[in-house]
Amino acid sequence: MYEITYPQFDPVLFEIGPLVIRWYALAYIAGIIGGWRLALRMVSSPKLWEGYPYPAAASKRKHAKPDAPITRDHIDDFLVWATFGVILGGRIGFVLFYNLPYYLSNPLEILYVWQGGMAFHGGLAGVVVAIILFARSRGINMYSLGDLVATVAPLGYFFGRIANFINGELWGRAADVPWAMVFPRDPLQIARHPSQLYQAGIDGALLFAIMLVAVYRFGTLKRPGMTLGIFLTGYGCARFFTENFREPDQQLGYLIGNWLTMGMTLSLPMIVAGIWFIWRANTEPYLGTQTAVKDKK
Repeated sequence: MYEITYPQFDPVLFEIGPLVIRWYALAYIAGIIGGWRLALRMVSSPKLWEGYPYPAAASKRKHAKPDAPITRDHIDDFLVWATFGVILGGRIGFVLFYNLPYYLSNPLEILYVWQGGMAFHGGLAGVVVAIILFARSRGINMYSLGDLVATVAPLGYFFGRIANFINGELWGRAADVPWAMVFPRDPLQIARHPSQLYQAGIDGALLFAIMLVAVYRFGTLKRPGMTLGIFLTGYGCARFFTENFREPDQQLGYLIGNWLTMGMTLSLPMIVAGIWFIWRANTEPYLGTQTAVKDKK
């Protein structure tokens, strides 16, 4: 059996007195800030929104150039909402889907987020709630806000899975591939797939590249909900595939046979929802065409 040595990482980046900065926290910060900066860049790029019929900023001034239906101020304000959605949703999702009996017996530990235990699907649900509430409170199109969030979401996921690898957690199934690793915290001490890197690369980096191509090459932001649908379908399919290499959570195991995991189960509704968003966006008239018709009149 071949294997390579797992690089030893200290999960703590640095500490100054009582202040402790962990790689996991840094991953969340990098994902949120990186997503925020990219979202600002997208709403400031007129070419991505040409033909959008109801721009939030341009409607306030005469003879304005094409503008995004969401302003930079909206993105700045939504950053706080998104952060709370990720943290609260991620924690609640982990409690409900992955270890509910334990937390029912130890309810105070639900608050111990520094001990780990976050679920991506829960964080996604939290952000969806934040998108709906924020869009309604600001009177903006929630599909377009969802499109922006969907474009940058894989970036945060990428950093999160890299942090899982650094922490030596959420390892893969037993493997005899040349790049298999023995993780220090694994009680069985057997060679396993570094599935955190698989998911960082496929569910994160690859999907992020696909989202950028969709937005910048094919102009999907002009069809509200299309970009969101591509993300949901793409992530659901990617996660379902990479779950085949990941060891199921010990407290859950396989839900059916020796193959179906909780991650796969939670990804199926994402695929269905994503297909619906894509179908809905395709049934709506192309926004650039609407504007062109108005100009001719």
